[in-house]
Amino acid sequence: MLRNIPAILSPDLLHALRAMGHGDEIVIADANFPAESSARRIIRLDGVSATETLHALLQLMPLDTFDPKPALTMHVVDEPDTVPEIVAAFQEIINHSADHPAPIHGLERFAFYDRARSAYAIIQTGEQRLYGNIILKKGIIRP
Repeated sequence: MLRNIPAILSPDLLHALRAMGHGDEIVIADANFPAESSARRIIRLDGVSATETLHALLQLMPLDTFDPKPALTMHVVDEPDTVPEIVAAFQEIINHSADHPAPIHGLERFAFYDRARSAYAIIQTGEQRLYGNIILKKGIIRP
């Protein structure tokens, strides 16, 4: 056990977060996301929600301040202006937990899948809420 590290963050996830560099992206995916067929690296957090995972990650990982869109979610199919409850919850977590809060931007479904395929890792959670997926771009920690 270590202090000040959320217990839901597995050793594999902590390793990935530490290995990622500035500008690398990580995906928090819901239980329906095709993570196995999309991921370069997959980290499973079955039984953990996407919102719990986001909150825990933001305690350790800064969002990129050089990119105006460091947090991306998937648009609702055929309703790009609809904001699902979970996306609103993601925004609240970012607003309260990120060291540099940023607005979430959306991507069309297949553009989101393409972006996720190039991510450093995909975290497959047990999230059951639809559209419970978010891509985060890692920032820097200044000296």
